[in-house]
Amino acid sequence: MEFGNNITVSQRLGLVPASPIRKLVPYANEAKKQGVKVYHLNIGDPDVETPEVMMNVLRNWHDNPIRYGQSQGEPVFLKALKTYYHGLGYSFIDVPDIQVTSGGSEAISLALFATCEPGDEVLVFEPLYTNYNTYAVVNGVKLVPVRTRAEDGFHLPKQKEIEKKITKKTKAILYCSPNNPTGTVFTPSEVEGLVALAKKHNLFLLADEVYREYVYDGKKQTSLLTYMHKIPKQAILLDSMSKRYSLCGVRLGALISLNEKIMAGVLRIAQGRLSAGFVDQAIAAKLTEVPQSYLESVNKEYEKRRDVLHEGLKKIPGVVIPKPEGAFYAIVGLPVDDAEDFCRWLLTDFRDNNETVMLAPAAGFYATPGLGKNEVRIAYVLNVQKLTRCIELIAKALKIYK
Repeated sequence: MEFGNNITVSQRLGLVPASPIRKLVPYANEAKKQGVKVYHLNIGDPDVETPEVMMNVLRNWHDNPIRYGQSQGEPVFLKALKTYYHGLGYSFIDVPDIQVTSGGSEAISLALFATCEPGDEVLVFEPLYTNYNTYAVVNGVKLVPVRTRAEDGFHLPKQKEIEKKITKKTKAILYCSPNNPTGTVFTPSEVEGLVALAKKHNLFLLADEVYREYVYDGKKQTSLLTYMHKIPKQAILLDSMSKRYSLCGVRLGALISLNEKIMAGVLRIAQGRLSAGFVDQAIAAKLTEVPQSYLESVNKEYEKRRDVLHEGLKKIPGVVIPKPEGAFYAIVGLPVDDAEDFCRWLLTDFRDNNETVMLAPAAGFYATPGLGKNEVRIAYVLNVQKLTRCIELIAKALKIYK
């Protein structure tokens, strides 16, 4: 990029992709200025309330001044995380195995930096969480996509197909289950297969398990932690508080590993950025006091929303929606040639009773150019009444869109 007086910025800055989740926000803001009600299905920002025990930390806050936190994480929050993982049955996780991060996003970036040299390759499964693309560019890493398909419920292809993508430059495999953006929950055999590949080819295995608690139809999530002792130096867990407790604005995540060199290195990076939020950690440390009934009720609520979205959209001619198994997202095929144009048109031109809906074009959830062009990602984070209205708006819009 070049400007006046031959002042240039880095070429890599131009390689950072715009977020498909947020790139259309200016159009949504303009619509709102015109008095239009915009329903947001573009972003995973739930309307489910944060647990009261966490809100009470804010209501009763007295510490003044608000100081720096410790670089690894505040002891009270680290202890809470340790208690949480022990409660899941993973009693081998200790405080030195945990690095508190500024959201799950920093955990992703730290993991890529810690495992890869610039130019190294990481296998990912597309559709993928769009910010993998962002942090791959930031860290000079090449993502090598392995495609999953709607007709298979976006489950993993056969192991031999994945193995074909492994080269001398491959350093890691990165996967997400329950999956953002597809809602797919990988089976135990699928996770075991990835562990076997990592072991066979001496690769790091990075597991994004942000949506662990939200799995439907009686299924269970299979955590990489179950297999961590099989590849103790290679397994890295990426986690976040954002969706589990409706704490998106409390920017806290975690990186978990038994690899002492990894943990020592990411701590040095954490020291450079000083600390995650002190107040944030005080809030999230109350996770040990959140009743199990909270997570169970939220799970049931999301499952109900999933059913409403799936049943409603599949009735619209030309719409393709595999039934999500977890998280609160769906990749939806639309009867349009250009989903991004459709999403933009929804915000600029379409109105029904002065209301419209915002969706995320799905092309940005792929690493392969050209894929996802007629798809959107929908986050079913609104209550059933609003979600039903959104389905009605999408159906009406598709009828008149040219």
